[in-house]
Amino acid sequence: MANPTAAMLVIGDEILSGRTRDANMHFLAQELTKHGIDLKEVRIVSDDAPAIEAAVKALSDAYDNVFTSGGIGPTHDDITADCIARAFDTPIDVRDDARALLQAHYDKSGLELNAARLRMARIPDGATLIENPVSTAPGFTLANVHVMAGVPSVFQAMVASVLPTLTGGRPLLSQTLRVDRGEGDIAANLAALAEDFSDLSIGCYPFQINGAFGANVVVRGTDGGRIDAATTRLAKELEL
Repeated sequence: MANPTAAMLVIGDEILSGRTRDANMHFLAQELTKHGIDLKEVRIVSDDAPAIEAAVKALSDAYDNVFTSGGIGPTHDDITADCIARAFDTPIDVRDDARALLQAHYDKSGLELNAARLRMARIPDGATLIENPVSTAPGFTLANVHVMAGVPSVFQAMVASVLPTLTGGRPLLSQTLRVDRGEGDIAANLAALAEDFSDLSIGCYPFQINGAFGANVVVRGTDGGRIDAATTRLAKELEL
């Protein structure tokens, strides 16, 4: 059985402008790999409602799970929740359970649950809340789309809340061979290896140290025995 698939949708002008460097994709990819869910695509879109809605629809149709980050805070440009609701043609409004979470949090903090903060309790009908132990304001899951905050610490906490509820597969394993030769010298060996081990992913990542070229060959897959066989063959061919 093939592993479940996933896509990530990163939302925010600050990412596309270069003002903020996204750290959530790297974290999510690592966590999904451990859980046996294959991350197949990542898209980045601006704070543009039609673009968000179109991306959500396309990714939801194409993959088993979609993870979004960004755009669920209290300000005017936090439009993700509304876009998700429109993408699934479902109403959205302040929900009692989400409001209660925020009310308790702000009462404890000595702050007012004002209109801006209350926007974070707007949840599409039929969605399930995603726990946020960092700052309380919840994310949510609607159909196969998991909607999360963009702040890395909160995103990571929400991923930890969601992953145990998802069906995983076989974790992705990998081995790396360092080859002190240029890519052009080993390309034929890699092509033959990729053909004979078509069930594995074989990547070649070049480097240069003190003017000398080399490459790290990474063999990935879910079958440890097959990975061992492929790396052993390559090492023997290249006399490593």
